[in-house]
Amino acid sequence: MKTIDFRSDTVTHPTPAMRTAMANAPVGDDVYNEDPTINALEAMAAEKTGKEAALFVASGTMGNLIAILTHANRGDEAIVGIDSHTYKWEAGGMATIGGIVPRPLPTDEMGRMDIEMVKTAVRSDDVHYPNSSLILVENSYGDRGGYPVPLDYFTAIRAIADENGLAVHLDGARLFNAATALGVSAATVAKDVDSVTFCLSKGLCAPVGSLLCGSQAFIHKARRIRKSLGGGMRQAGILAAAGLIALDEMSERLADDHALAQRLVSGLAAMPSIIVQPSLVKTNIIFFELADTVAISSDEVAAQVESRSGIKLMADGGRGFRAVTHYWVGETAVSQLLSALDDILS
Repeated sequence: MKTIDFRSDTVTHPTPAMRTAMANAPVGDDVYNEDPTINALEAMAAEKTGKEAALFVASGTMGNLIAILTHANRGDEAIVGIDSHTYKWEAGGMATIGGIVPRPLPTDEMGRMDIEMVKTAVRSDDVHYPNSSLILVENSYGDRGGYPVPLDYFTAIRAIADENGLAVHLDGARLFNAATALGVSAATVAKDVDSVTFCLSKGLCAPVGSLLCGSQAFIHKARRIRKSLGGGMRQAGILAAAGLIALDEMSERLADDHALAQRLVSGLAAMPSIIVQPSLVKTNIIFFELADTVAISSDEVAAQVESRSGIKLMADGGRGFRAVTHYWVGETAVSQLLSALDDILS
């Protein structure tokens, strides 16, 4: 039985074109800035995000950590959403490695911190307080079903940052999903932030890597921090070759994944045993849960789905699920998933 994986878009693997490009990539020593494929990828990433320069890193988590360490000093404070990836899902790196204190704030259904709360969270110049130096934002917002956060929010955050001399970093792991859903360029999404990361994996299908983008001076400093974290990867052009295809081709097809998510959420919404909010599904991520009338757990349902159809589905151990559409699932897979759920829950 063929396995179909809806757990995440992190399970994507390289396309045939990527594998060919990786096999034939010209390489050099990237720590010496001599890998031509890395250099080409960084230039393309900077252009796509509207920034001066870019830096290839091993992962989005590494890119976010490097950005935080570049913008802030030990003992500084970063204002951040309480369910944002940088605060919730990155092993506390800003605190444990950087000595930077997170100031978590609640977020709304889109992933936005309240603007007035952000203003209030900026510390006054008092010897008792950590120094506010950074605001961390995210788009699309992973813990809100990949919601594409409206751009006026970032304009308001920018105004607070400028008024108080703070930097703004955007975790754009799925930046191109947000841009596609909002109908704008990635550069437009990132225009009000000082730095931005995005993943080449996930929906863009590259096997490894992320980009950190910002000013020339910022990236110069970030390169040193990447080295201190062990992130100099030498002949990494083999990986960058897949990244070039990811940026040039795969970023242009994400609307297909979003359309497939709409088909899936419509099918889920028609099932009386499923609770889902179609209005919150704007990109490729769907959160849904079992109705109270269902006697078994989400883990049990997911196990039955896999045994019957070979489809992997992420369950949370309670009542909830996450399903993510991507390049390696299609219309047939969506139909099979809906059919399996209907059979189990009927």
